[in-house]
Amino acid sequence: MNTNLRRAISTAALAALAFPALAACGGSDDSGGAADGKDKTVTLVSHNSFAASDEVLKQFTRQTGYKVNVLKGGDAGQAVNQAILSKSHAQGDVFFGVDNTLLSRALDNGIFAPYEAKGLERVPRKLQADAGEHRVTPVDTGDICVNYDRAYFADHKLAPPQTLDDLVKPEYKNLLVTENVATSSPGLAFQLATAAKYGDDGWQDYWKKLKANGVEVVDGWEQAYNERFSGSAGGKKAKGDKPLVVSYASSPPAEVMGVKPQPAEAPTGVATGTCFQQTEFAGLLKGAKNPEGGKALIDFLLSRTFQEDMPLQMFVKPANQDAKLPELFTKYGAQVNEPGTLAPEKIAKNRDQWVKAWSSLVLK
Repeated sequence: MNTNLRRAISTAALAALAFPALAACGGSDDSGGAADGKDKTVTLVSHNSFAASDEVLKQFTRQTGYKVNVLKGGDAGQAVNQAILSKSHAQGDVFFGVDNTLLSRALDNGIFAPYEAKGLERVPRKLQADAGEHRVTPVDTGDICVNYDRAYFADHKLAPPQTLDDLVKPEYKNLLVTENVATSSPGLAFQLATAAKYGDDGWQDYWKKLKANGVEVVDGWEQAYNERFSGSAGGKKAKGDKPLVVSYASSPPAEVMGVKPQPAEAPTGVATGTCFQQTEFAGLLKGAKNPEGGKALIDFLLSRTFQEDMPLQMFVKPANQDAKLPELFTKYGAQVNEPGTLAPEKIAKNRDQWVKAWSSLVLK
């Protein structure tokens, strides 16, 4: 999901700002005051793709008295690493944005304090990766999937691929661009999708076939989606010539957001048999200066108010099953019924060696 999710789905669709190193931004105009001697600011540490509407953050302030201060620290991997390096002097009170591909790294380094959030009973058990200890709380979920350019496949009278098996067929030779597994969250998630599908041994044989079928690898999502992919608005402008790209199941809604009149369907589609599920978590940081404010913020992140605001802010789906999706998602988004998944402990055990093996196999 960006992550690590995060994970910016579209720089035009997301209002998140890119900050060098770690940057701060106030999330509410209501100071909440400090006349009672208590800290009335709660600090949320996250990746650059975190976004929430001003009105929603102001509602949190009205409900609790706490003003939200947001510290953004690069992509999800950078933000997690920085949280680990600074764990003896926590940067804030809550960390949001560690996903299931990086979760074990954060848990093993002990950066979170246990807290069982209010409203957790409305989150499906399968998303609760740390249910026994409650060091993290699931906040959102999404799927990394191959997207396709509808116009290309219509013009070439070719059915778009739907599964991982399809991608190695001759008719799709030289059509796919993906991200470097070592440098990109979507790239890593796509590799994990192949590991989930073909197993510890079979995924390497699959990538040999994919390489032989002309897969192109670029450093990151921005280059893949907005430069090389022919189906995105950015890719069209850049004259991208790849009609298949590793992106998100929520990319099609992002492509039509703000477009008037609204089209009957998005210009891009999703190959739903290629997906890997990402879940993003929030956790109370050990050593938080304002743990009570942090707990209140985690509760709020699970509330319908925040959860229903989130899809059009970060293009992810709510973890709270009571939250309703906006029409843009229900009309243009893809329904992924059986995404690939791997247990966080399996990812932790194999991630580094898989990345090395993939790099040796695909990049040489």
